[in-house]
Parts: sequence; structure tokens; C-alpha cells
Amino acid sequence: MTNNDIFKKLRVAHKLTNTDIVAICKLVDFKVTESELGAFFRAEGHEKYRNCGDQILRNFLNGLVIHLRGPMPDKRIAKKSDK
Repeated sequence: MTNNDIFKKLRVAHKLTNTDIVAICKLVDFKVTESELGAFFRAEGHEKYRNCGDQILRNFLNGLVIHLRGPMPDKRIAKKSDK
């Protein structure tokens, strides 16, 4: 299974549009355009087909986690001030 297949299946499973995916990638400061996404979702033999690299899929997955769960809470422990 290729990264393109995984990306396609996640898009369908979560009912995401290309606009949604662009917004999800922005959550992790990763820029991707709708036309780039179209190239990932084309048939493998198509002239405009493009392989989805690990970095693109990784950033999408990180953004999807934030999209679904919300941002990670701050884990710093506040120090008690002595009065």
C-alpha cells in the first residue's frame, strides 16, 4: 500500500475535501495547495500523478490528530509560589 493509497483512504473515511486537507495541514504550519493534492489523488498512470512523500503524509497525519483531538495541552507544571 502506497502513501497515496493511505492518503486517499483517510480522505474518504473522514469525508474530507481538498479545502479541509489544506486547512488541516496549516494546523502544523505545512503549506500544500489544492492542485498538489489533486495530483496525489489521481490514478497512478495519469500524466499529472505525483507520489505522496513521507513528509507530506506525516504532516497531514499530525494535523489530522490536532483537527480531531484539539491542540496538545501545555505540559509545563506551574511552580507553587511561597508567600
